[in-house]
Amino acid sequence: MTALPAEPALPQRLRWGMTDALTVTKRNLLTYTRLPQLLVFSTIQPVMFVLLFAYVFGGAITTPGVDYVQYLIPGIMVQTVSFGSTQTGVGLADDLGKGLIDRFRSLPMARSAVLAGRTMSDSLRNLFVILLMLGVGTLIGFRIQTGVLSTLVALAVAVLFGFAMSWISATIGMSVGNVETAQVAGFIWIFPLVFASSAFVPVETMPGWLRAFAEVQPITQTVNALRALLIGGDAGRYVLGSLAWSLAILSVFMPLAVRRYRRT
Repeated sequence: MTALPAEPALPQRLRWGMTDALTVTKRNLLTYTRLPQLLVFSTIQPVMFVLLFAYVFGGAITTPGVDYVQYLIPGIMVQTVSFGSTQTGVGLADDLGKGLIDRFRSLPMARSAVLAGRTMSDSLRNLFVILLMLGVGTLIGFRIQTGVLSTLVALAVAVLFGFAMSWISATIGMSVGNVETAQVAGFIWIFPLVFASSAFVPVETMPGWLRAFAEVQPITQTVNALRALLIGGDAGRYVLGSLAWSLAILSVFMPLAVRRYRRT
């Protein structure tokens, strides 16, 4: 009687899973080299938001103790990764509609690699757009007032938060399975979080009931963390708040997305 092959050890399975995820990440990034307009158009919207708020709304918004451009750019950075996370669900819904997910499932690869590869490639795209926003901000007067280490921590906090939000979008994309629906569903939940936060205006100007929500929600915690890290201030509690939200989101939506993928 032939013995069944032994199941690979956990470290080996983790290595295989990471290799599969990196392969899918590379595949998704190659899409931008073949269709560069995807990357171009994904950068136009945040640039428009920077110019719109800086030159149209900025004169009507009071930010005591800090120039509005200094106040704005960290908020735009978090808005960028939040809106960018919706593309995770759109991309997965597109792959699902084209039957690519079925082909992946027929291959001897880790089940989580498709989702991990998509969220990792979108995180790299988010990093590129964040750096672009810093460049645009510098052109209109934004200046980093802290050190290199604080700046690197700010970038890491922003990318991690975008990575966490991508898993929410991945769950939505795998659930709806349709590109148009994924686009609509992706923005419905992100718009209130972004605009009912400290991204563009101080929460002190909001009604009491809305301020109570805005002060504790993840967008505000992350925006405040980036402001403190880039232009100075007490960053500790906001960084911890942002990290706590990111880890909580990942702990809930990573298993949900993988479970949904397995059931698709």
